[in-house]
Amino acid sequence: MTNRQARSAEFGAVLRGAREKAGLTQEQLAGLSTVSIRAIRDLERGRVVRPRKDTVRLLADAMRLGDTGRAALELAADGASVGKALHDVYSPELACPPMPVHTLFGRESELRALSDLLGSERERLVTVVGLPGVGKSRLAQEAALQVHRRGDIPVLWLPMDAGGRTTDKAAHRPQTALANWVRPLVSEGGHYDELASFIADRPTLLVLDGHEMTPATSPALMYLLHSCRRLRILLTSRRPHHVSGGRLLPLAPLPTTLAPGPPPIPGPAVMSPLPGDSLSARRPAVELMLSYVSHLRPDLLLTDSVIGVVTEICEALDGIPQALEAATSWLLLYSLEQLREMARKSPLALVDGAPPLTLGAAAPLGELLAAVRAGLPDRQAALLAAMAPAASSWTVDDAAEVLGVPSARAAQDVHALLLHGLIRQFPAAPGGADRPGEFSVLHLVRDLVTGERPPEEDAAPRLLATGAA
Repeated sequence: MTNRQARSAEFGAVLRGAREKAGLTQEQLAGLSTVSIRAIRDLERGRVVRPRKDTVRLLADAMRLGDTGRAALELAADGASVGKALHDVYSPELACPPMPVHTLFGRESELRALSDLLGSERERLVTVVGLPGVGKSRLAQEAALQVHRRGDIPVLWLPMDAGGRTTDKAAHRPQTALANWVRPLVSEGGHYDELASFIADRPTLLVLDGHEMTPATSPALMYLLHSCRRLRILLTSRRPHHVSGGRLLPLAPLPTTLAPGPPPIPGPAVMSPLPGDSLSARRPAVELMLSYVSHLRPDLLLTDSVIGVVTEICEALDGIPQALEAATSWLLLYSLEQLREMARKSPLALVDGAPPLTLGAAAPLGELLAAVRAGLPDRQAALLAAMAPAASSWTVDDAAEVLGVPSARAAQDVHALLLHGLIRQFPAAPGGADRPGEFSVLHLVRDLVTGERPPEEDAAPRLLATGAA
């Protein structure tokens, strides 16, 4: 049997198995798909060397195949098993994370910690956890690039929250077919026999971006790790998941106050600092928003007063990159001073009312934060609701007193809210190492918990009219 005949026979077997699993006869499949009975018989008997993509799509739609079945059918139609697709993308030149579009701001320590974890042979399962929009994917992207370049290691990058299958012009490339095949396996807790047998002992970094671990999916990932001794898995998640042997790296919002470290020392080539340099240096959130401002409004001179207003906006929006970018988009209509007032009054309405910045934009930040809050256990939700109205910082003992519970129990729930990223811990003042830690609920989260939200369709116009007054 020639290679072409073998590929045709493989597609026929995959098609026949999918049809029988769907409980359809050839006649029924023909009626549902508009593909002739004769064509279906020829396909199943391996008489068609290269099935047309439109025919494969019609058959998959008629059988109502999920992502896994559809990707397997497409791979077979292209004459490629999953192992063949893996082979096509496995080389370090092709198997690499997506290249970044923007500069990474203020994540030097987190990037160093994550790179060290991924570079260690002892740590093979790492989860970056944090709020929506805080920059988990961007940090994972940078760390994966470092691992890829440093060790010439293939990186299989799978976006798990991409909202379904890829339907663009790249849909039939091996990389895309592989992603469409593996994604539902992970989300449904399937088995990885073929994937594990191919990776085997080869060094590989598997990145599952936006993966929420469940009791059903955890065993499958552990099976993959046990089967592939040199495989490392990096997850990004909105909720902390405690997996045996895994490591959590909580990602907090960007600092809006002065980051620790010595101030920059001007070199001999530096004649004089630019306006605002002393106010923005080592304030990552401010530096990030200033980059947005300078691109959107290049005519706006970044004076000390402008830097001060931007700093206040960053503080009101908690230094969350997605919120900063959304708020800056309003600069085409409103002044920075107006944005500052809007951010102070209702930060969520300001952010969620912004026009979409990209095609296929994610859900509004307020909706994503509400989903994280809804997933909290009752004790943690009660703590968040009790401490959200507090205008000033509070301690674990304060929370225990408000809730009427022992301090040890309050400390456990405060720790959990820190892992979720819903509260912020203030750094200890110099000489205050013995003082109890102080915390506050993020402004955006406080607005969500305590604010009466206007109807979604007119929330932004009301707020903007108030800010412009």
